[in-house]
Amino acid sequence: MKTTSSLGILWVAALLLGCGGKAEKPTDDFSIQRQKAPAATETPAPETTQAKASERVDLTNKGVGPITSVTLPAEVDTDLAAQGEAVFNQMCLACHRVGKRFIGPAPNNILERRSPEWVMNMILNPEVMVNEDPLARDLLMEFNGSPMANQGLSQEQARAVLEYFRTLK
Repeated sequence: MKTTSSLGILWVAALLLGCGGKAEKPTDDFSIQRQKAPAATETPAPETTQAKASERVDLTNKGVGPITSVTLPAEVDTDLAAQGEAVFNQMCLACHRVGKRFIGPAPNNILERRSPEWVMNMILNPEVMVNEDPLARDLLMEFNGSPMANQGLSQEQARAVLEYFRTLK
């Protein structure tokens, strides 16, 4: 019994010595960097008046890629548009939402802002478009540097998606 109580007292003493008695010293590692407020005589930099890339209209740019010419008939091909909607829902919906900004721009009225060739080249060739097309590069920056993934669509699938885009208002 005497040994058990001696071991218990030793254990409590070791616990108290091991956990207590150390004071943490304050460090000077933390600092706050403050910027100088502009003086009353300084004028702020002028704001840019250029529209966002997603709102800019450029119907002459055909982009960079295999598509150099697209002829759109006056009437929408509803069967082709339905195929395009299916492809869009399967491959594009993760980043693009109809009617609202998401990870990527909304496809509504895209053909009022971009040429059909540009749209198809962006679908088929997004890496090269971002590297070589200034508008695609501006879109990348506007959408927080989220690059469009190459989904490996065929030209026929891209054309079907383009037809689907014609139905979105």
